[in-house]
Amino acid sequence: MDQPKDNFNALFEITRTINSILDPGTLLETVLDIAIRHLSAERGFVMLADNLSESGYTVVAVRNFNSKKASDEFAASSSVVTSVLHTGEPVLTFDAMTDERFESSVSIMAQKILSIICIPLRAGDRITGAVYLDSSKSRKAFTEDAVKFLTVFGSLAAIAIENAQRYTTLESENNRLKQEVDLPHLFGNIIGKSEKWRKVLQISQRVLDVDAAVLITGESGTGKELIARAIHDNGTRKGKAFVAVNASALPENLLESELFGHVKGSFTGAASDKKGLVEVAAGGTLFLDEIGELPLPVQAKILRLLQEKEYRRVGDTANRKTDIRIIAATNKDLAEEAKANRFREDLYFRLNVIGIHLPPLRERKDDIPLLANFFVKRAAETYKRPVEGIHPDAMQLLLANQWKGNVREFQNVIERAVVLCRGTLLTKEDFLFDSGDQSALQKTGLTLADFERQLIETTLQEMNGNRTRTAERLGVSLRWLQYRIKEWSNE
Repeated sequence: MDQPKDNFNALFEITRTINSILDPGTLLETVLDIAIRHLSAERGFVMLADNLSESGYTVVAVRNFNSKKASDEFAASSSVVTSVLHTGEPVLTFDAMTDERFESSVSIMAQKILSIICIPLRAGDRITGAVYLDSSKSRKAFTEDAVKFLTVFGSLAAIAIENAQRYTTLESENNRLKQEVDLPHLFGNIIGKSEKWRKVLQISQRVLDVDAAVLITGESGTGKELIARAIHDNGTRKGKAFVAVNASALPENLLESELFGHVKGSFTGAASDKKGLVEVAAGGTLFLDEIGELPLPVQAKILRLLQEKEYRRVGDTANRKTDIRIIAATNKDLAEEAKANRFREDLYFRLNVIGIHLPPLRERKDDIPLLANFFVKRAAETYKRPVEGIHPDAMQLLLANQWKGNVREFQNVIERAVVLCRGTLLTKEDFLFDSGDQSALQKTGLTLADFERQLIETTLQEMNGNRTRTAERLGVSLRWLQYRIKEWSNE
């Protein structure tokens, strides 16, 4: 086959490559393979200009270099590459061992490199990289015709590489936009459009299919369990058990038994074997709320559960394996707690593989109108009230409040206003507070616990004493509701 026709076939091959490969990595490897095969080179590499690199370029595709000596071998060609990138002119030598341009290159002499060809990759008037080929077997392995061919080849390759990079960038941007569009679909029951809240949802979306521990932090009432449930319901464990336990709601002497279970006779009152919440959550998610309240001995057992996926019932001698995902939440600064030796540092690091911080309501004012209208509509349906909306003056009042109890306080205040309202529109008079630094609950003289108890008791009456339906209506777990009722009965 004559050389012109051979060159034409090779150029036709690179043109087909441009049209068929959109992955930059695959394209770069293919470009190098074509160049080596067509010019019968021994070795070669492609490098792209990189302003962040000390050398000014980054090697992105390599063939036939000794991986153990790669840095030394690349050093041999650094002067060649630097010259091509700076001048934009190709370099060709028939015998590098006798070429005056390389007489000071110890590495070229040591490797006994004979023939070298290096051409720039051009995209328009920009030099985007270079293709380097060499041979230590024969002099004049490359010719002037090879330079011409490789220069044309390089121009086509540069366009192909730039197009592939642009495609990758566009694909990445498209995926990002698609994720933003998908957020309302995935987290449709979570209200909020503020920038800080969107970031929370974006991080939550990224961890759906990552079966690692998650630590959700934020002030009380910011929605930590809501986010935990959303991650579970949209992740790989959806449809499996979601078991929530509030560490601060359980007596310390019962906490270990509740979490890990116990065997018959392990302590006074243990009349039979009992499954713990860890076992109940098998295959699903265990949500540990207020994990900062766990005693240090229990923290050690949670650490083992995270690391080894195993636990032991109280009073048992055998370890049990389990497959669960742990999502933890706290309103404390666990890093500071660890410094004060109140929380295990190793457990903190293990939990904080993925951290999600929920902003307080006062930092997401844009969400207040959305939340207000949502809670008004839901409360009106729940309590069968004729309320249809909120007067603008009342909305301004809501926006001005600091909401120290966050969304939980906000929801309670809205629901109370709906219950007390005598018309179809909530006005300033329906809210038992005014703007200022005091929270709504402080202004009325009632604590958050008072509001919580009133709401639970009202809902229980509405549900005719059915605790399961009451828990569903309030959006809390039945176990949590039962603990609250038990607390009141002991007062």
